[in-house]
Amino acid sequence: MAKSSSLNIRVVEGRALPAKDVSGSSDPYCLVKVDDEVVARTATIWRSLSPFWGEEYTVHLPLDFHHLALYVLDEDTVGDLAPRDISGTSDPFARVFWGGQSAETSTIKKTRFPHWNEVLELRATPGAPSPLRVELWDWDMVGKNDFLGMVEFPPQTLQQKPPSGWFRLLPLSSAEEDSGGSLGALRLKVRLSEDRVLPSGRYQPLRALLLDAVRAPAEEDTASPLAVLEEVASGDCRRDLATTLVKLFLGQGLAGPLLGYLTRREVARTTDPNTLFRSNSLASKSMEQFMKLVGMRYLHEVLKPVVSRIFEEKKYVELDPCKMDLGRARRISFKGAPSEDQVRESSLGLLTGYLGAIVDAIVGSVGCCPPAMRRAFKQLRVCVAERFPQAEHQDVKYLAVSGFLFLRFFAPAILTPKLFDLRDQHADPQTSRSLLLLAKAVQSIGNLGQQLGQGKELWMAPLHPFLLQSVSRVRAFLDQLVDMDGDEEAGGPARALVPPSVTLREGYLQKRKEEPAGLATRFAFKKRYFWLSGEELACAKGPEGQERSSIPVSHIRAVERVDEGAFQLPYVMQVVTQDGAGALHTTYLQCKNVNELNQWLSALRKASAPNQDKLAACHPGAFRGGRWTCCLQAERPAVGCSRTHSAITLGDWSDPLDPDAETQMVYRQLLLGRDQLRMKFLEDSSLDPDLEEDTGTCPEVLARQRAAAARLLEVLEDLDRAHQEFQGQGQGKVAPGPPAP
Repeated sequence: MAKSSSLNIRVVEGRALPAKDVSGSSDPYCLVKVDDEVVARTATIWRSLSPFWGEEYTVHLPLDFHHLALYVLDEDTVGDLAPRDISGTSDPFARVFWGGQSAETSTIKKTRFPHWNEVLELRATPGAPSPLRVELWDWDMVGKNDFLGMVEFPPQTLQQKPPSGWFRLLPLSSAEEDSGGSLGALRLKVRLSEDRVLPSGRYQPLRALLLDAVRAPAEEDTASPLAVLEEVASGDCRRDLATTLVKLFLGQGLAGPLLGYLTRREVARTTDPNTLFRSNSLASKSMEQFMKLVGMRYLHEVLKPVVSRIFEEKKYVELDPCKMDLGRARRISFKGAPSEDQVRESSLGLLTGYLGAIVDAIVGSVGCCPPAMRRAFKQLRVCVAERFPQAEHQDVKYLAVSGFLFLRFFAPAILTPKLFDLRDQHADPQTSRSLLLLAKAVQSIGNLGQQLGQGKELWMAPLHPFLLQSVSRVRAFLDQLVDMDGDEEAGGPARALVPPSVTLREGYLQKRKEEPAGLATRFAFKKRYFWLSGEELACAKGPEGQERSSIPVSHIRAVERVDEGAFQLPYVMQVVTQDGAGALHTTYLQCKNVNELNQWLSALRKASAPNQDKLAACHPGAFRGGRWTCCLQAERPAVGCSRTHSAITLGDWSDPLDPDAETQMVYRQLLLGRDQLRMKFLEDSSLDPDLEEDTGTCPEVLARQRAAAARLLEVLEDLDRAHQEFQGQGQGKVAPGPPAP
């Protein structure tokens, strides 16, 4: 039985953060650390004291996980010093304190990036070991010196592993005084889930019930496991459950039937077509997560060119007269003082240009839309058309599909490209406003222009003619999208593993081989474009490169981080491989940030998960100058000094399917509705002879529902006993008997 722990972290926003720049503002970002290891970093929000990130991470935790920490930092201080002089720089020097002794470095004038490389010696004093504290100060000719920050190391850290690398500067004991007031606030959502996954055979009965539910006749069965899940799931867990169900059924080749089952139930309960799929029901969330699972590459192909163009051009765009900044418009777009009409005319031209490119890309994308998505949209459209066949509802079949594709897929990606991996950073305020206006316009097109002219945003009226002209093109596009033959399901059981031919991840990395190089360390890294599939890790000089070198994934024995001190470079990982003769080789790869590092670590570990003979230990340093930088051993073949990790770090939409872990989560959710299910179908119904009349259910259907409820409760009790049995084995106890009826 395997233990599974994961942490879902949503970094929402900050409020009233202290100003750290001479401009009176800051450039904040947030670091997420698990046991002092950085696992995620938000984008930087430039020039803001109340930043909004809205970024979410799922972190797979190690078994010995202890604590979580979050740091809000100013981007400018990463190259770790704050400006203290009127010129925007500092005159820094360092003081070292240990056991009542102190020493100082020299002062380096007018810099925020000092490099001392000085050795300070302090003699040990009798008594208990003392912490080592390093303080940074800004030297001032007049008045007192300004404090810049400090780092402190406890005695046990000094004794066990000499510190080496970058360390975050902390304030003195009074953080409020150092910041000049309040340190502000950070809004988060954190959810820790820990579970134990049983052997696969234990989940077969529950999986069979789940799969049988979508294969059953179209009539509603309120006692099926999926029906129970709909009743007990709510809030954030509904989205997580939707992702789990889609992955589970996708791995069995039944994602289409699952979506069809949920759609039928949702449509059957809807009496007003204007409210169809507008709530965050299990059906809506499942379709949304399904699009992310199978359609992210399609989304990138459609939107990335125009989104990149918007970021690069940085044009001033505004239609709302209440938000127009004529001074900014003049500096950016006009020679003289512009009027509101001039700004509106210029903005209208820019917006229609961007929208034209977006609409062209979407309506021309039928051929590159994944077949699984097209099949799902086809059955959605058929189901809705059958439920609302009246002439006055002829648009509902279009709105059902466009509501998902435009309102829940394309528009959110345009609004926040960072959250859909279309960009590495959030947009600046000016670009963000342009994206917001474009997202509103795309939503209006997705609504087929039905709500134009309504509401409070009448200043969008200049765009209405273009939007209305686009509606007919979108209708034709939706007709083409669902015009396909065949109902076979893409995926199948093979999706449970990483397919050899599918590219899991690609992009530029800095590469360095283990062999000594004559160049300086940082020049020994060469920029190369990498592709990772389930079969190989290949690289070339560029994305179009024909001459590729590759490493078979089956040869990978470890994928680990590298200490910054090994090459004096951050975000480096190592891929240790074994050749046919049994010799080990190491390739070092540098990423551009911690998120990219974790994503590549996770992807490589996913791809190499089935490999045998994994290394139990490796060196987190590098062999340079005749010794390992981490443990100082002088033999290159020396056994590694640090244990390896096989678990993936970051969870994402493209994680490999794990039917056992997914079924375990479904089981935990079903437990929430077990008592309700028992009372509704087994206890109350046996005592109330009028139940059939009150519910309007015929005796045959009610009997079938009771049988289904009894079978589901039996499966849940079997899983209960299995968990108790394995828990008892782990604690050396005798497993308890079955629960009382």
